[in-house]
Amino acid sequence: MPLDAVPRAIVNRETAGVFKVVADAKTLKILGVQLVSENAGEVIYAATLAVKFGLTVEDLKDSLAPNLTMAEGLKLAAHTFSKDIARLSCCAG
Repeated sequence: MPLDAVPRAIVNRETAGVFKVVADAKTLKILGVQLVSENAGEVIYAATLAVKFGLTVEDLKDSLAPNLTMAEGLKLAAHTFSKDIARLSCCAG
């Protein structure tokens, strides 16, 4: 998912980058996360916990990720498995 889909990145004017969630095709268990972002360090810890504790894409979609945080990008990336995030409102999910 391009970083220009993350509201916090837009506000920061730092939209060069990407969020990528890799999940098992059958179980949707998260296998890995890649972040290329000016503020990736704000999110990577949450991503490592998702992998360590065997969370699924659905778990990420159901998690709290406040609007206008970089962590919201992780949740939005999970939504790309089932939705076109360009069609979501700022607070959808």
